[in-house]
Amino acid sequence: MENKPMDKYFDNYQQKVLLETEAKRILLSKGIPTTKFQEASNIEQALQAADDIGYPVVLKSLSRQVIHKTDVGGVKLNLQTPQQVEQAFQQIMSRIKPIDPEVKVVVQEMIPPGVEIIIGTTTDPQFGPVIMLGTGGIFTELLDDIVFGLIPISEKDGWRMMRSLRGYPLLMGYRGQPKGDLDSLVEILIKVSELVWEKREILEIDLNPVIVGELGSVVVDARFVLE
Repeated sequence: MENKPMDKYFDNYQQKVLLETEAKRILLSKGIPTTKFQEASNIEQALQAADDIGYPVVLKSLSRQVIHKTDVGGVKLNLQTPQQVEQAFQQIMSRIKPIDPEVKVVVQEMIPPGVEIIIGTTTDPQFGPVIMLGTGGIFTELLDDIVFGLIPISEKDGWRMMRSLRGYPLLMGYRGQPKGDLDSLVEILIKVSELVWEKREILEIDLNPVIVGELGSVVVDARFVLE
């Protein structure tokens, strides 16, 4: 029974690279927490979405033509007022519409600070599907901190991967910071592993970042590549 909602999403997607909102709907169907989000095609919809979600919010471009949103000014963070949402919407549209006339935006909640983690999957020609866990944010290049596991992984594998990170002390509450909810991070790892094992048409998943906070872990951005 668990797979039926997820099957509906895969049946409807004809594109190889999914939009962020499409990827997040698949994650939610698997019980993987994501930010609250709504799509918007105009300023009125963006303002209504911000009211529904609650300030502060984030606006991001939603386009099949522009994958790396940040590089082209397609991400506006920590918007506190309707005026800021309206300005951000106009700025994103002015930058992206010349590239993609069908661009929309996604309005999502601004997640409180936590430890940024990267979770990804790919398919190795020799070993098959593998899952990756890494320290994200400002520590990505500094620590070069990535570990891999063969899919499907067990709960024991998930904990082993997490404890193998050089950034593990950050998750444990480094220098007085609150300890992250490690159980919730391992649960996301296991569910992503299950998703790829069940749906072999998934070539790649990129969840970057996953914010690990004191009360849970949340996927902030998501990218799927299908076969």
